[in-house]
Amino acid sequence: MIKVIAVDDEPLALKQLETYISKVPFFELVASCKSALEARQVIEDRLVDAMFLDINMPDLSGMELVRLLGNPPLVVFTTAYSEYAVEGFRVDAVDYLLKPFSLADFLRTAERVKTRYEALQGVGDAAQPVVSNSSADDSLFFRTDYRSVRVRLDEIRYVESMSEYIKVYTDNDANPLVVLLGLKHLIGKLPAERFLRIHRSYIVPLARVKEVGKNEVVLEDGTVLPVGDMYRQGLKDYLGKHSFE
Repeated sequence: MIKVIAVDDEPLALKQLETYISKVPFFELVASCKSALEARQVIEDRLVDAMFLDINMPDLSGMELVRLLGNPPLVVFTTAYSEYAVEGFRVDAVDYLLKPFSLADFLRTAERVKTRYEALQGVGDAAQPVVSNSSADDSLFFRTDYRSVRVRLDEIRYVESMSEYIKVYTDNDANPLVVLLGLKHLIGKLPAERFLRIHRSYIVPLARVKEVGKNEVVLEDGTVLPVGDMYRQGLKDYLGKHSFE
């Protein structure tokens, strides 16, 4: 299921989004927000895969919200003003719904969201195999730039999500390996006893964690990474198994 939020300061428009989302079998509505500020808090606290977002809202516009988020969910802009279309696609919006839009319009956009989501998660014909196992020598092959690159698991410093891509930071290269892939797909390939997702944007090798604070971890090389609220319990469970009180 694709976890979706609806964001609009107009009650009737928000209700319409809720109704349309409920008619899409692969969507799960996790929150309805009356402002961009409310949506920002939801995105920080919960897992959100996509958002249907009005552009013209008081205090903080939908466009401003997307630019503020370091790693925004998939975005579909909804607005009554067609002049925002070009600007919307500049921030890599999946689609643009011009009000008033019909259920048929919404369903077509929903399919575009599904296609983009599946590409990010590494499912579907076009995306396979982005990453594959090589169990013989404890490594993974990542497909990038029309080639497959082997990376040993013990060389990985951490992994960062950047919109539609991930960056794999390793010991051997100054520049990260950039791969069209989602963190959800990658974490399923990595051994759970050695790697942990600590944020919607980061996976770390547990052996590289030097310090753990309330809202961050420090790796052996000094890199400081944030800990997301929904991933905090997993880190606490790991510490509970490897700590002395």
